[in-house]
Amino acid sequence: MTAFLIGAFVALAVFCTSTLSGVFGMAGGLLLLAALLALLPVATAIAVQGAIQIVANGSRAYFSRAFIDWRILGMICGGLVAAAIVLWIVRYTPDLPTVCLAIGLMPILVWIPREWLALDASKPHHAFFCGLLGGGLNLAVGVSGPTVDIFFIRTQMDRRRVIATKAATQVVSHAAKVVFYGATASAMAANDWLLVIIAAPFAVAGTQVGYRILQKLTDDGFRRWTRWVVTGIGLFYLGRGLILLSGG
Repeated sequence: MTAFLIGAFVALAVFCTSTLSGVFGMAGGLLLLAALLALLPVATAIAVQGAIQIVANGSRAYFSRAFIDWRILGMICGGLVAAAIVLWIVRYTPDLPTVCLAIGLMPILVWIPREWLALDASKPHHAFFCGLLGGGLNLAVGVSGPTVDIFFIRTQMDRRRVIATKAATQVVSHAAKVVFYGATASAMAANDWLLVIIAAPFAVAGTQVGYRILQKLTDDGFRRWTRWVVTGIGLFYLGRGLILLSGG
């Protein structure tokens, strides 16, 4: 594939996935990582996806900034720092089968009955654990949307506050990911940063489209569709991980 075709493919993927994330606050990053894994080594794909997601989530957080809950964001950041320290100490490096299987199993979390796992990001200790678990997974396998989602989707916050606070959380988490892989593996070369620059305006445009669609959704519809979209993507990753393990 030529450099032009790669750039065009990434731009289209970023626009579509940013639109999806603009609606549901997640899922887009899962699909974007799948597209990048088809083109780049695992660590590089995770780092590039993180840089692009900073733009996408940053624009979403900006558009919804009036609804960000800064108290929740602060506690989540504390958990993220703790997770980053642990992964740095063990010198963690990702591999493709593990990444695919971990992402493929994440959607199970969104189907667990609330009474079994009553997590609520509006509670300080839950928010810290959200940062520890979700931030750790984002660093380890590149995405953590379904994991973070179980801390938000069952709160009493409306969809706009959920989307805004999650977007701000993901900006910090993806920034940590870029720094982590840049410091440990020099994952991103000049051509990879060029992909990020090309993708940036498409990330913003997709986010704007998704934000407009979000305003037309009801809170019930938002929660119902989130589950099914994430589950479908998870099944794709799970299938790919099993094929890789079997030597396919």
